[in-house]
Formats: sequence, structure tokens, C-alpha cells
Amino acid sequence: MSAYAVAHLKNGSRHEDVLSYMERIQETMDPFGGRFLVHGTTVEVREGTWPGHLVMIEFPDLERARAWYDSPAYQELVPLRTRHIDADIVLAAGVPEGYEAAHTAAAARREAEAAA
Repeated sequence: MSAYAVAHLKNGSRHEDVLSYMERIQETMDPFGGRFLVHGTTVEVREGTWPGHLVMIEFPDLERARAWYDSPAYQELVPLRTRHIDADIVLAAGVPEGYEAAHTAAAARREAEAAA
């Protein structure tokens, strides 16, 4: 099941370190099957606020997403970004093929009723 690294980048600058980070990040993702789905896009906000940009990277599974983030190659790059850009970064597993939110709601309803 696919997994995703999602970054909300805030207060960023196009510092030389950031440009170097951008030039080198793909080589850190390749061994783990990572590919950009969204990169630095300004989002269209429909609810709430979202100051900054969005980055989404897809990996074949959560284990490879974790392995990429924790890899020495990527960790070497992290300071190039963190010195100049504030960010929130999360890793999340995707949903399986055929997933339906109604099934999750039904299970949550059963749990709530059992707890009552």
C-alpha cells in the first residue's frame, strides 16, 4: 500500500542551501522508490488557512518512506532546508484498494455503541 511524505513549507527562502537541497533530494528518494506528486505548489485554500507551500512524495509503502527519511543521504540534506524553511512534515500510509469511508464510519459507530 502506498505511503506519503507530506510537507507544509512555511516562511521559506530561495537561499543557496535550499537550492542545493532541491537539486539533491531526488537522488535520496530514488533508492526507496519515491516520486514527487506535488512539489512546492501554492495551494488553493477552501477552508481554514494554509500559509506556504505543499510537497507530497509517494513511496511504495510506509517502511520505505521511513527508510528514506531516516537515511544518511537524506539526513545529510535536512539542515540545508531547516536552516531556511519552517516546515511540518508527516509520513502517512495510504488506504487500500477499494477503501470506502462508510465502512470506517460503520466500524467507528459500532465501537461507540459498544462503549456506551
